[in-house]
Amino acid sequence: MSDVHDLTRALQKKNDSKIVLLVADGLGGLPKNPGDLTELETAKTPNLDALAQRGTSGLSTPVLPGITPGSGPGHLGLFGYDPLQYQIGRGVLEALGIDFELGPDDVAIRGNFCTLDEHGNITDRRAGRIGNDIAAPLCEKLNQIKIPGVEVFVQHVKEYRLVVVFRGPGLGGDVHDTDPQKTGVPPLVPEAKAPGSEKTIEVAHQFLQQARDLLKNDSPANFLTLRGIAKRPPIPTFEEVYGTRAGAIAVYPMYRGLARLVGMDVLDAGQTLSDQCDRLKAAWDDYDFFFMHFKYTDSTGEDGNFEAKVQRTEELDAAIPRIMEQNPTVLIVTGDHSTPSKMKSHSWHPVPTLITAENCRFDGRPGFSEKDCLQGGLGQFEAKYLMLMALAHAGRLEKFGA
Repeated sequence: MSDVHDLTRALQKKNDSKIVLLVADGLGGLPKNPGDLTELETAKTPNLDALAQRGTSGLSTPVLPGITPGSGPGHLGLFGYDPLQYQIGRGVLEALGIDFELGPDDVAIRGNFCTLDEHGNITDRRAGRIGNDIAAPLCEKLNQIKIPGVEVFVQHVKEYRLVVVFRGPGLGGDVHDTDPQKTGVPPLVPEAKAPGSEKTIEVAHQFLQQARDLLKNDSPANFLTLRGIAKRPPIPTFEEVYGTRAGAIAVYPMYRGLARLVGMDVLDAGQTLSDQCDRLKAAWDDYDFFFMHFKYTDSTGEDGNFEAKVQRTEELDAAIPRIMEQNPTVLIVTGDHSTPSKMKSHSWHPVPTLITAENCRFDGRPGFSEKDCLQGGLGQFEAKYLMLMALAHAGRLEKFGA
């Protein structure tokens, strides 16, 4: 068999089990100082701790040891897709997340509004996290940009984020980001990762030139950076490889795009975690597998706000009884990567992971934390194998071999 999906196709077994994958984005953290507690260890999480006492835990590696993942690779690994085999541009995910239908001639780009000073250097990579009321009209302004031989689409996503799509023949998707990932320097110029994207680079140059002129008086969002410049690749669907009908309950467009990319039904998730729990209950009889996404453990970490990440972790914990009311056969709680507030960024640190099911091999850990997971029964494993464990605990895999 060429890959693990060939194996899951061969071993699929239907039953009435229900699996919930609850992803707390950027869940893992670090202590502020040696000997202190992480955000997860600091948070009061009685519900997660109770689950840990009747489950099994461990630490998952999103890609490879030492490799810091983006949200795309982090989630694809959790969905059982090798992130090294399936490399998906963030622009594709953002476009799919707002229901933009990408065609074979499309290059999709995730845009971030940013703030430039009088010298052209970035002072804020997210333009002060401007609200929808400011960003949406700016996207309408950018949607006026015209480039000969190419269609240009600009659509607002959420807050400071937008999607840009170039449509035309001969466009390649192997282009580096223009976000330098730091302040005090100018945006980068578009450059190719590989041959075949020369036309895309020229289009991007023209787009940015026009955008700079259009936005020059729109402080704080007086420019934008381009990220995740890519075309949509072929990828097998979730139902095909696992035999489960999957529903995604995610608020943020990128994560809705990730779910749509692998063929999940993307459900109306409202705007709050309470809304998401309501949606889970309403859709419970319609799906075998649910992907629930909670963003704010990541955004607070990226902001460097230790206390806020603790509060958001406690908010996640408070939702656990609502999920358990549905009596899932398997509940998995994990993250797509770690986002320590100490680092204000994603990191390579393994991610706390918990599986609760009737046939767990209980490991006796008293709580759910990095320290507990380090000693848990799952050990340290690659995240791409998490789906195998989910299916096994749900009784959805036949025996392999005689």
